[in-house]
Amino acid sequence: MGETEPHIETAKQADQPYVFYVRNEPIMQAAFDVFMMINKHGRGLLKAKGNTIPSAVAIANIIVEKMLHNAVTIEHITLDSENTDAFGKRMLSTIEISIIKN
Repeated sequence: MGETEPHIETAKQADQPYVFYVRNEPIMQAAFDVFMMINKHGRGLLKAKGNTIPSAVAIANIIVEKMLHNAVTIEHITLDSENTDAFGKRMLSTIEISIIKN
């Protein structure tokens, strides 16, 4: 099952080129990548799970308040959780932040 997950994620990225999956990488580099995506597609969707959620929120704030100086807005924020263990004992929080140009 672990071998198919990256392939599925790549297929999702091909269908939606404006989706950015937040990873453990420097915040400013990720913000610049999202900035370029929004300039190209007019929108961006940040997706994060677990410990990367604070990074996603920081990236969204940098884009909206600092880089594009309120030329973009946050369209919606979706919070959710999913079961990670086979028996459903652990929950993993997820977030999706949609940013669009005005």
